[in-house]
Amino acid sequence: MSADHVAWPPETAAHYRAAGYWRGQTFGSLLTSVAEAYAGRTAVVGERDGETSRWTFAELDERAHRIAAGLADSGVRAGDRVVVQLPNVPEFLPVVFGLWRAGAWPVFALPAHRDSELRHFATQSEAVAILTVGEHERHDHAATARAVAADVASVRDVLVVGSPEFTDLAATAPRELPDPDPAGVAFLQLSGGSTGLPKLIPRTHDDYLYSVRESARICALRPESVYLAALPVAHNYPLSSPGVLGALHAGAASVLAPRPDADTAFRLIESEGVTITGVVPPLAAAWVQAAARTTRDLSTLDVLLVGGAKCGRELAERIGPALGCRLQQVFGMAEGLVCYTRLDDPEEIVLGTQGRPISPDDEIRVVDPGDPAATSADVVPEGEVGALLTRGPYTIRGYFRAGEHNATAFTADGFYRTGDLVRRTPTGHLEVVGRAKEQINRGGEKVAAEEVENHLMAHPDVLDAAVVAVPDEYLGERTCAYVVPVAGGAPTGAQLRRFVRERGVAAFKVPDLVQVVEAFPVTGVGKTSKRELRAALAAVAKG
Repeated sequence: MSADHVAWPPETAAHYRAAGYWRGQTFGSLLTSVAEAYAGRTAVVGERDGETSRWTFAELDERAHRIAAGLADSGVRAGDRVVVQLPNVPEFLPVVFGLWRAGAWPVFALPAHRDSELRHFATQSEAVAILTVGEHERHDHAATARAVAADVASVRDVLVVGSPEFTDLAATAPRELPDPDPAGVAFLQLSGGSTGLPKLIPRTHDDYLYSVRESARICALRPESVYLAALPVAHNYPLSSPGVLGALHAGAASVLAPRPDADTAFRLIESEGVTITGVVPPLAAAWVQAAARTTRDLSTLDVLLVGGAKCGRELAERIGPALGCRLQQVFGMAEGLVCYTRLDDPEEIVLGTQGRPISPDDEIRVVDPGDPAATSADVVPEGEVGALLTRGPYTIRGYFRAGEHNATAFTADGFYRTGDLVRRTPTGHLEVVGRAKEQINRGGEKVAAEEVENHLMAHPDVLDAAVVAVPDEYLGERTCAYVVPVAGGAPTGAQLRRFVRERGVAAFKVPDLVQVVEAFPVTGVGKTSKRELRAALAAVAKG
């Protein structure tokens, strides 16, 4: 166990093992057992450089063994960190399982990350290598990785998938390597905070595999399922909720979409018989619109998970009729907690909440939202909006090498301050109201950005909406709504402000400004980047 990893208290860890949450299994041993049970079944389908690869579980297992041996021969040791920046290419799975079998820790970067982020990840983790691709989506990732490697002393090597060097490494004779400690760190993920560079999140084999197993069960994955990874697969959501790892656990196939757009996704749903996939709300809205004109057969699609940000009621109601599938809402975070609506939940629960936790030992506290130092004892009455705190068998107790930040991000008794504002129902389901830091203080009146966004989304000519704060000399902050119209729609700012007002909201919630734009800037996983929207406003203000 690394000194940089904040572990669960011994008595808590013992309870999680006794309850069967932590089973002492590693990712490598999981793949071995699945490959034995489902050797000839398709494990992964993916595209790279215009060619499609289709590997069985036995082939995936062998490729992972070969890569593990090649990495070990190249000097990668147990506990070494390796930054992995791969798009949705078939090599993603054998690479990460190869790293796990070698005892190394993948540090999951997203394809959208560039020099600044990669330098931060490599420096913070003291990575020994960067594993990436060449040119992808008009960016030379290999060149960026080499520039970072030249500046970060710990980085000894850059491995590029598809290069002769990587091909040779992946052809190494397979051999068994020592299995790592299942209680030890398996990989480092990235925090999804909206300010500053991401923190590194240490996840163990034990804790993450519990989340994977339960996610696969709750989402009813079986060997006949086909999961489409539409979002960047290194992100926590398409990785494990239930993601490619949930599919692997169930003996099901994973299809890696090279892009998340409707044309690509619908093509793969039709050709591969996709039964389940997960998207973020802006992508769900785009798919809903595209479904009205597609000629693709989407009849195999049974479940669409929507998460990453709150799926508003207006959008939730459109999904089933448009795509002919069931909606399952998911709310979670790379730090741990994952909530799902269940497939047998009443429609009102599915449309109006973001689900309930996966574990009976997920501890939830909804506390005073006005006190950033609120403890787990400062709970608000049931049904009232508050800040979400959580701890449990797969929620971390601290970020990697971030002692000062951990002092404020976690309570003294180990609860993680998620930054989310939620309302808890009598059934234990959570309704996400917004982010604490996205609450706009307009002259002392608090405006939840997501509430106003949901009202705007109800307009028939609005595809998506994002509300941000604008500095104001008198009020402190005013609200500005960015709106993306549906194809052919052309609502004016005045019309949209009137529409919101006529929905019966308080006057202070009606957007002060409305900007109609073609599209939003997005983060690496496809969420709307409110930081960039605020920056655009600031640039306009400066003239």
